[in-house]
Amino acid sequence: MIDYPRQVSAAASSDPLETVVLVNPSAGKGRGARAAAAALPVLEAGGHRVRVVVGRDGADAEARARRAVQSGCRALVAVGGDGLAHIAVQAVAGTGVPLGLVPAGTGNDLARYLGLPRADAVAAARVILAGRSRTIDLARIGDRSFSTVLAAGFDAIVNERANTMTWPRGQMRYNLATLAELRTFRALPYQLQLDDRRLSTEAMLVAVGNGPSFGGGLQICAGAELDDGLLDVVLIKPMSRIELVRTYPMLFKGTHVTHPLYERHRVRRVTVAAPGIVGYADGERIGRLPLTVTSMPRALTVLA
Repeated sequence: MIDYPRQVSAAASSDPLETVVLVNPSAGKGRGARAAAAALPVLEAGGHRVRVVVGRDGADAEARARRAVQSGCRALVAVGGDGLAHIAVQAVAGTGVPLGLVPAGTGNDLARYLGLPRADAVAAARVILAGRSRTIDLARIGDRSFSTVLAAGFDAIVNERANTMTWPRGQMRYNLATLAELRTFRALPYQLQLDDRRLSTEAMLVAVGNGPSFGGGLQICAGAELDDGLLDVVLIKPMSRIELVRTYPMLFKGTHVTHPLYERHRVRRVTVAAPGIVGYADGERIGRLPLTVTSMPRALTVLA
């Protein structure tokens, strides 16, 4: 843990010219703390008046970020992984306050979408200093927004199992959870409402993408665009466990789109229902299906 002398109490008001930096020091096994230590001097040397916010947990970090944005600030910068970016998005969605990213997690999919430096905190801070912005879409479920992908099939089941495991840590936990679920997993019956069209089908996996990838570059929704006002709904139809394992590496390159059991729909709104599935978006637990996802065109301003 590093000391952040710029941090003030959560009750303090934001200065409209102040840049609020939301930090997850433990992101990426400590990379968050190191990234903050590298990026903060660059921002200050570039003329940003910086205030650091570190939450006690995710809920506290989100509450502090929301208060900072509501009070007025120049920008909100998230130093961490996709989980912290998800928290920051809740605070700035629809406000026009720009979001800057200093990637320091293991996945960093939103930063990947935006072409930001993912292994150089100083370079990421310089992108923020440049001040160039663009607007992108978000997706919304109830009162939560997400920027990447909603997982609602086999991948969500793996995530749910991994969250119950206390050992091992890191990626190996997900590898073991995948092996455990593969032994018994079968295709699931889905009910999809795709805008005004209903679809009943079986699938191994259903994903709803605002962007193309999740999980550190798994391009399940390859071809999804960030500013087209549409959601990409991807289905992987029933296949054997062996074929599922064979197909998995294709996700890293997006070449699974040529597989005969791949199916894609582009919609503005979708409801996904299947028994026993808990949906995950931006890697965060959202809730049990059915879930309704709506596109929010150009709801997020990003420094990129």
